Amino acid sequence: MRVRLDPRTKLYMIFVVSLLVMLSATTLFLWIVRIIITLIPISLLAAEKRYASAFLFSMAYVLALVMTFCLITDESSGFFKSFLTGYSGIVVQFMPALITAWYVVRTTKIGEFISAMQKMHVPDGITISLAVVMRFFPTIKEEYSFICDAMKMRGLVLGGGSIIRMVEYRMIPLLFSCVNIGDELSAAAITRGLGGKVKRTSAETLRFSVFDRILVVCFSALVFVFIYAKYFKV
Repeated sequence: MRVRLDPRTKLYMIFVVSLLVMLSATTLFLWIVRIIITLIPISLLAAEKRYASAFLFSMAYVLALVMTFCLITDESSGFFKSFLTGYSGIVVQFMPALITAWYVVRTTKIGEFISAMQKMHVPDGITISLAVVMRFFPTIKEEYSFICDAMKMRGLVLGGGSIIRMVEYRMIPLLFSCVNIGDELSAAAITRGLGGKVKRTSAETLRFSVFDRILVVCFSALVFVFIYAKYFKV
């Protein structure tokens, strides 16, 4: 079943998850709360029929969790173990915020986002900047796939056997594309009247549904439980 959430609820989810990733989980109970918070945006991705993204995020998070707990209990030492411990720890720590941000960017229309920011009386400068960023990364992803397709058509899949050329053939066109895309998105925002003195209307009708209220209560309860358990040693 597809769940259509209000953009304000999604922004609140990012705020809560970003707050929790700054706090370390030191007990089993805190780990359980963190895992529950991570599973919610993954479930929402699956509800939006983005099964590939939900599956990949799930596998990456589970693998990082297994590596983290296995390496903590392992008594051996060495550079390789230290590297894997640090890598898996970083992934486990910040992946919940990455998954939530990915869900918000991929499922939120720009019109809905701008309308939500206007309802929250956010300054236009911040609204325009965030709207450009939300469109920037998906556009860059598409542009990179086009560059890879062009390299395949020219038989330059592996850069002629040179790693330096392989990076060069992809990164230089991508950097030029980044500059052009940023200018185009900024120009598009201005031509649509963003930043003007006249109050803009919106065709998007936003309202809090039952799912929005449930998620807001759920995330609020989880962050309260996490902070209480962390600082009162539950």
